[in-house]
Amino acid sequence: MAVINTGLLTKGLRSEFFNRFEGTPTYYQDLATRIVSNSDREEYRWLGTVPRIREWGSGRLAQGLRTESYSVVNQKYEATIEVDRDEISDDQTGQIRLRVAELAQRAATHKDYLLAQLLMDGETPGSNSYDGVSFFNETHESGSSGEQSNLLEASSETPDDPSVDEFKLALKGGLGTMLSFLDDQGEPIFISTSSLVIAVPPTMLIAATEAVSATVVNDQPSALRGIARVIALPWLSDKSKWYLLKTDGVVRPFIFQDREPVEFKAMAEDSDEGFRREKFLFGVRARYRMAYGYWQYAIRTDFLAA
Repeated sequence: MAVINTGLLTKGLRSEFFNRFEGTPTYYQDLATRIVSNSDREEYRWLGTVPRIREWGSGRLAQGLRTESYSVVNQKYEATIEVDRDEISDDQTGQIRLRVAELAQRAATHKDYLLAQLLMDGETPGSNSYDGVSFFNETHESGSSGEQSNLLEASSETPDDPSVDEFKLALKGGLGTMLSFLDDQGEPIFISTSSLVIAVPPTMLIAATEAVSATVVNDQPSALRGIARVIALPWLSDKSKWYLLKTDGVVRPFIFQDREPVEFKAMAEDSDEGFRREKFLFGVRARYRMAYGYWQYAIRTDFLAA
């Protein structure tokens, strides 16, 4: 089967795909703890199980795992482009190559997309954290922690477009709440405000960025300057909600369960599809799962009309 070689059918295409894939900026690496999976699912019984440090006394006191646990099943993902033989033969401008490059970008940002879905669904019953209630909830309780909430509200004249001052006030509330969280031993979880990320919908990007960038507030040095990194996730569709996330814990707000990495394959001129239908296929495949980690490392704030 004679085909004009435009470069699509060479090994260079695979290299180009992965160059684009690896060069695409993503956020999930900071927001999720990567767990290598060796099975179809993983059981997490170690969340919420850290004992406090105690005096040696009469010797070691071994403490078993708490009952909180949940199972995360890996999922399979794919995306495939079908290209007609004639399109490849007539491709003089590299337009099909651009489609493959876009496929690489889609594959690279898919985990960020999944994180955005977890954020938006975090209040929904069934979208549970390890303690058996929804990830964003007013009744989190484990061991000796007492009831705790990572659902906050803030006032705004325009909830879908809060002012910088309104965002600053909401951020102060979120920081104060996060710093007060207790673990299942009744001990404070946080001792610093390092490695904080503010995830916002695109419409809130300017207000959030200015809130943590101002050097002076009311003629005084701003205590919020540089306290967090702001990222905009375009999939966050609720314009009044934003998220404060802490990313330097051993277990982060989310878990990236990595089973099989992204692979790129082509079915070209030597394939059955190429011979029978004159259709060439270029596609990606992977197996992984994004899941909830520590709810204590995530706070959702909703701006409501003042």
